[in-house]
Amino acid sequence: MDRLDNTVRPYAWGSTTAIPRLLGVEPTGEPQAEMWMGAHPGAPSRTARGPLDEVIGEGPEKELGRAAVAKFGPRLPFLLKILAAGAPLSLQVHPNLEQAKEGYEDEELRGIPISAAHRNYKDANHKPELICALTEFDGLCGFRSPDETAELLAGLDVDSLKPYVDLLHAHPEDAALREVLTAVLSADPDDMAHTVTETAAACARLGGAYAPYADIAHHYPGDPGVIAAMLLNYVQLQPGEALFLGAGVPHAYLNGLGVEIMANSDNVLRCGLTPKHVDVPELLRVVRFEASDPGVLRPEASPDGEEVYATPIDEFRLSRYALAEGAAPYDLTRDTPQILLCTSGSVHADGNMLAPGESVFVPAGEKAEVSGSGTIFRATVVA
Repeated sequence: MDRLDNTVRPYAWGSTTAIPRLLGVEPTGEPQAEMWMGAHPGAPSRTARGPLDEVIGEGPEKELGRAAVAKFGPRLPFLLKILAAGAPLSLQVHPNLEQAKEGYEDEELRGIPISAAHRNYKDANHKPELICALTEFDGLCGFRSPDETAELLAGLDVDSLKPYVDLLHAHPEDAALREVLTAVLSADPDDMAHTVTETAAACARLGGAYAPYADIAHHYPGDPGVIAAMLLNYVQLQPGEALFLGAGVPHAYLNGLGVEIMANSDNVLRCGLTPKHVDVPELLRVVRFEASDPGVLRPEASPDGEEVYATPIDEFRLSRYALAEGAAPYDLTRDTPQILLCTSGSVHADGNMLAPGESVFVPAGEKAEVSGSGTIFRATVVA
């Protein structure tokens, strides 16, 4: 197995302390938002054999296994991260596989450069993802029922929100949600900025269920995404709980430290809480306008000690093991590629001693035996 040397991305929303605390190092004072583990060309993990994307490229079947290459092609189909949100991320949604292929082909035909600020589709892949909390973790996930949102907005007693309250009482439900989101994102910017300012003041005054939106507005004053965020379920995960974000589900992470895994894609359509491009027509094509429970996931324990976070896709499979000192080692050998990540304690992985935040890549079929005292996450694929 290969010990990984991973890149930390300094996005502005990142916590300045959470990742350093996990790694047991001094903070730099700068945001440290995401630590990437995998073979994404934007920041591939480094190994003693070279960058992981190049290692895999030199022998895909040897590193990934014949079944994974046949199913997903000659690259690692997932990206594993430690994510540390110190401020809200952009409100966003991801396309399904068909939408991603159509969007990518269309923008290629129109000659839009991959690096263009208004480019929506960086690749032809979908981007389902899973976030598992390591600390208390706050987020927004999926639309709450229109009636509940109407009640929430009405409670603010802000005149400029009343048209949205009326729209939310309309039927059918999907049309009501579509009309409100369209109206919010298409409103005159100056009028919307005034609405957001009034809404933020009311949220701060009332507190309680409104407090998260006051905090969002503090970070993004005047942004229409503040109102769009109020259409969504607010979720507070406890350590070990997770959320699966499928195609078309609007979401945003607000605060906390977690392990995130996703299909290897950069396709994001933003709904607000960002200075970046918001393509309203394309966003409306991709969003699933249906109220839903956020569906908090808890791991399913198996007899062999593996705790699996079940998801409906095959590009990734995330599980964890709670290791006890003196207990028999777990044999994790598998005919698919794996990344093993320690998040607490001290873990032995075939000669590698892993401290929190340290990880290894295990090629398909290579022996993988772990022991020690702590928690280890296992990322692989279903092939």
